[in-house]
Amino acid sequence: MYLRNMKSMGLELKNETQDQKIERLERQIIERNLTIEKLSTTVEKLSNELIALRRRMFGRSSERFVPEDPSQLSLAFDGQESIAEEAAIEADAEKIEITYIRHKENKKPVRTAIPDSIRREELVIEPENIPEGAVKIGEEVTEKMLYTPGEVYVLRTIRPKYALPKGEGICIADLPTQILPRSNAGASLLAYLLVSKYVDHIPFYRLLEIFKRQNISLPASTVNDWSADTIDQIRTLYYLTKKIVIRSDYLMMDETTIPVMDRDHPGATRKGYHWIVKSPMLNMLFFHYDKGSRAQRVAVDILNTFQGAVQSDAYGAYNIYETKKGVLLLGCWAHARRKFEQALDNDPQRAKHALKIIHDLYTIEREAREAELTFDQIKKLREEKSYPIIRTFEKWLLENINQVLPKSLIGKAVAYTYNIYPRLARYVLDGRYKIDNNDAENGVRPLALGRKNYLFCGNNESAERTAIIYTLMGCCKLAGVNPLEWLTDVLNRLPDHSIQRLEELLPINWKPQKI
Repeated sequence: MYLRNMKSMGLELKNETQDQKIERLERQIIERNLTIEKLSTTVEKLSNELIALRRRMFGRSSERFVPEDPSQLSLAFDGQESIAEEAAIEADAEKIEITYIRHKENKKPVRTAIPDSIRREELVIEPENIPEGAVKIGEEVTEKMLYTPGEVYVLRTIRPKYALPKGEGICIADLPTQILPRSNAGASLLAYLLVSKYVDHIPFYRLLEIFKRQNISLPASTVNDWSADTIDQIRTLYYLTKKIVIRSDYLMMDETTIPVMDRDHPGATRKGYHWIVKSPMLNMLFFHYDKGSRAQRVAVDILNTFQGAVQSDAYGAYNIYETKKGVLLLGCWAHARRKFEQALDNDPQRAKHALKIIHDLYTIEREAREAELTFDQIKKLREEKSYPIIRTFEKWLLENINQVLPKSLIGKAVAYTYNIYPRLARYVLDGRYKIDNNDAENGVRPLALGRKNYLFCGNNESAERTAIIYTLMGCCKLAGVNPLEWLTDVLNRLPDHSIQRLEELLPINWKPQKI
């Protein structure tokens, strides 16, 4: 059968005309060229991935580009394994008898002073057999810092009851209002649990193990219920924070992922998204969770009433605001720098040129920061120094965008920067605007650390509560407020606090209650 097919094929090839033969060969050439092009693209893609992987594993982690100093001598790793001078030194070294002499250090160790704010306990040690008539002339004081594990204790509130004369009833004091009336957990314990998980990144199961060492056994379900109910009680402060931040006229935005249990696939998680919105001028932020969506509608929902400047990366959800009146989109030079940093091994010449320009822009920002310039002075400095550099860089991008392979790392870096170039240049319009979106990215870090410890959220409701507590803990950090002290005080005061004066309880306005 096989021989018959080969013979028939041979007859067909033998009987084909010259034109048919030429057409067949041309078709084969086209097919081979397409195959070669496809393979070349695959090789280039894999090479780029390999370069990026090597840089991630073995390269420097910092994205800051510092140009090489041409006056520095380079270290050559190719050449002779050993030179004559080294051999002579090794031979002499074998003849030397090595002895070790211990030198007594006369210097006194420099100790950091212990803060006066730490509580002191005194231990007085009197000398034995003090002779009669001895007079005290002074003291030698030695201070050591000690540690006692956190103590869980019980507050017993006792309310005496009195029978009124003539059977008029019973007199008893009112029980102080509690944040969770039906729970046996007080405000300080609830605050400790939440701060431990969402600030110190200690999952509840680890905290329960710590409590067990103190002979305190708490069911995990009970602690989870305490957490959920407590966060629900401070939800009003979260909504107030969002309202205040959106009233600002300059926002930074970013998104980060959080795994959420998938009800449709038990045991599996799906990728949910938290949106972070920060006001640099108010020094406040909030997290937003909308069923884990990263769709454009979420950005529209957040920025529905906003008027001002929005700074973000190049995520396409913000593109619609390029044409909205009253909204100005700003870009992030840190993201552009990151793209060129990744392309250093792919096209060193172009990548270094771009990084040098971006480095110059950041140098100007650092000069303004160190000189503590006003916003108007920063704007003037940028107009004089930064804007000419930006215009020159724009021409360079235009010249190179068609000279690089679109799918190469350098091609992606050039295209990324060129496509959002108007947004990148706009930071010079106002001295308040930042050169990058790093402040928003830094706000995401606590959530990124937390998800590495508690791994996932059980459902959308849990992820939304996570947004609430991270918002308020993040505002504490920005305001320089101790989150444990703040949350303990707020949980004690909130049940009786006037809703008209809720702003007093926000971290940026908070003052501890005087006892």
